[in-house]
Amino acid sequence: MHNIFIEGIQGMGKSTLLQAIAEMRPDLHVCREGDYSPVELAWCTWMTEAQYQTIWKKYQGIRKEIEDNTFREAEHFIVTYTKILTDIPGFHKDLEQYEIYNGRKSLAELEQIVRMRYRNFSGEGYVSECAFLQNIVEELILFQMLGDDEIVAFYRRLYAEVRKENFLLLYLYSDAPEETTRIIRKERRDSQGKEMWYPLMLGYLTESPYGRKHGYQGFEDMVAHFRHRQKLEQRILKEVIGEQAVILPAKGWKIEEIKERICYR
Repeated sequence: MHNIFIEGIQGMGKSTLLQAIAEMRPDLHVCREGDYSPVELAWCTWMTEAQYQTIWKKYQGIRKEIEDNTFREAEHFIVTYTKILTDIPGFHKDLEQYEIYNGRKSLAELEQIVRMRYRNFSGEGYVSECAFLQNIVEELILFQMLGDDEIVAFYRRLYAEVRKENFLLLYLYSDAPEETTRIIRKERRDSQGKEMWYPLMLGYLTESPYGRKHGYQGFEDMVAHFRHRQKLEQRILKEVIGEQAVILPAKGWKIEEIKERICYR
């Protein structure tokens, strides 16, 4: 049975496609961003036992919630901390420091963690969003400041760890990223009409080392980044993944066609 990885730049409809596949195949293990995943660590901690015990003791009032959202992998503790609902001041910020992204790990540490988890992953029947490309590529561009050739080389090493007989990547593509970015900027607002996604995404870009170096300031810079990322990711599909990647039109895919590509072994 395939492990399905859904990718594409922001606004392509990854979550919509994931939900459609999950409804079509209720037997699959669904991994959304922030869920516990055997390969991806976005919105989750990567902690030593000493670090975990410090947090566990510090937040005694929500110990059960912490325990219920903790997964142990050998000597490391993964906490899906964004799923813990609490009004304790500073809790989420405190645990955020134990993520592996946003420059919190050296390139060598990051690669070691990512490759180790893919190497150890022997499951099948998983469907995930942003687990193979988006979060890692954003980190490599914006915080590790790697060039395109270096990122492709990183993915050659990572893909060497993957059990390819079960691997399928569905990539949502649009040749109009400016339009899709305008759409999600408009759509992702709160009930009072206040923009929610755009200021956060822009801040993420402008405050990154890459964004500061290149003087990122506004919407045009965001679109330029998405264009660059999409081009780079398509290069990875072509040069590294090959036939185990399928490019789909972001707004024109049909679930019947996708169903034919999913292995039922």
